[in-house]
Amino acid sequence: MPNETLSKHLFHSETQPMKWAMRLRVALYLAQALEYCSNRGKALYHDLNAYRILFDQDGNPRLSCFGLMKNSRDGRSYGTNIAFAPPEYSRTGKVTPESVIYSFGTLLLDLLSGKHILPSHALDLIRAKKIQLLTDSCLEGHFSNDDGTELLRLASRCLQYEPCERPNAKSLVNALTPLEKETSVSSLVLLGILDESEPPKEIVPLTPFGEACSRKDLITIHKILERVGYKDDEDVANELSFQMWTDQLQGTLNSKKHGDSAFHAGEFSKAIDFYTQFINGGTMVSPTVYARRCLCYLMNNMAQEALGDAMQAQLISPTWPTAFYLQAVAYFTIGMDIDALESLKEATTLETIA
Repeated sequence: MPNETLSKHLFHSETQPMKWAMRLRVALYLAQALEYCSNRGKALYHDLNAYRILFDQDGNPRLSCFGLMKNSRDGRSYGTNIAFAPPEYSRTGKVTPESVIYSFGTLLLDLLSGKHILPSHALDLIRAKKIQLLTDSCLEGHFSNDDGTELLRLASRCLQYEPCERPNAKSLVNALTPLEKETSVSSLVLLGILDESEPPKEIVPLTPFGEACSRKDLITIHKILERVGYKDDEDVANELSFQMWTDQLQGTLNSKKHGDSAFHAGEFSKAIDFYTQFINGGTMVSPTVYARRCLCYLMNNMAQEALGDAMQAQLISPTWPTAFYLQAVAYFTIGMDIDALESLKEATTLETIA
């Protein structure tokens, strides 16, 4: 990741303090990342801290994979200071999903104060209603008291002594989403890496395919894929045409033929079976088959499988806009809107160039 860590921007910035809008964006994106991991059985994260949050090429905050865990585990240390560890970790040495939420609360304190504050000390200040002592003085006049109070309230909930009293990641996302108001401002601008006075980049209008993907209009996407056909597979087909006499190839082609028939008829489950036979045959490689099976998966509410096929289509044909369009609709379906918009932008650019 090219734009350093949250620790670097929040605690050691040599230019300007991190803007309030960027701090809110970090909190929201991190909550979204934790919710995504939780939904996929990866709710455990060891030692969540400001060094584990990285910024990508667009300045967007990302949760690193360094702390991801498959199972809870014993341990004798929690980062550099046990005082920042969840209370139950001090007792058992094990990480739980609720422990991760506690660590998220300490990060909210970091974002609010611009420095490390012991959770116990922060809770004492909250009880004493000395909230101003928890707020970064550099932010004075640059954010509303309501936003600061809400962030402090969320931090306090995350830092509850009893794990069962802490919120889950989904509720954190719901609470933080309304706080992010400068959604149209680039993260690079909010980080101070780009000057906001620079002229905005030209916005490429969405094509009909892009519009359908942004709406998750699977019926229209189906019609577009039918119309496109297999023209992007011509080179592959010609390269392998000399093998047409083999029984194996003929069987593979029959699977594709039956898959296409089911695809045109809207029998998407049947199409998945035939296209899978074609792919497993291994005789021919077709990005269009992956694209069509991707849509079939989407029609059957199998977004994760659909995303895998869209990525495979891109691997085979790296500059094929259709592969990126289908990645976009799969990401939208999963709820990964940021990645969906990136794929949509890439697809639109490729189609415009073509």
